[in-house]
Amino acid sequence: MGKFFVHLLDDLEGLSSRAQSFLRRSAWREPGVESRLPIDAPFELSLRREGFAARYAGLRYTVRRSVSVGGQRLDTGRVWDFSLGHWARREAGGWCFGWTGERVSSPVRYLVHTDGRCGVSLGGPFLEVNPSINHMIEGHALMDELAGWHPVVGSALETWVAGSLGAPAADLRLVEEASGPCDRWLCSETVAVRQFQGWTGVRPRPAAVMVWLREP
Repeated sequence: MGKFFVHLLDDLEGLSSRAQSFLRRSAWREPGVESRLPIDAPFELSLRREGFAARYAGLRYTVRRSVSVGGQRLDTGRVWDFSLGHWARREAGGWCFGWTGERVSSPVRYLVHTDGRCGVSLGGPFLEVNPSINHMIEGHALMDELAGWHPVVGSALETWVAGSLGAPAADLRLVEEASGPCDRWLCSETVAVRQFQGWTGVRPRPAAVMVWLREP
């Protein structure tokens, strides 16, 4: 339990070598701003938020990304901000609380469920994205690593916009540390594929895919 209250940048154990290298290169820490809940907040919610604050307070990093939009390559860098928000609500099987997430204009609110899952909301119920914060960071590290690869036409620019594309045949393996039931990464030496569920309350959630090739 003690390691849960050690800041991530002081203890990278448990992350892959890829994620550790990514954080050492891209991450920094800024003074955290404490965000309190009402004193009658349930203990489970307060404990999870306190743990999040202790582990990630002030954490920032930039994720590089290459996508194809209208047949043109677009290279971007998005800052992720781990500041706690003031928002929380009851969900099925527990509670969830808000945090800043990706610093970009979007219709989504970034959430953490008290069972540890990361997700979003577009005004409706909690939508799972990653099984845990570590899975999310591993996915960001892989996305950043692929910034030098060649995005295939049809890759989605934003995760809340679904898109479909037949993935090239390749000897793909599942990148387990970055994958979960709603967001899967498969890679070979020459091809990388991200298969994920759209950030929408429509059931079943539509499938989306992003594909990169090492060579054009």
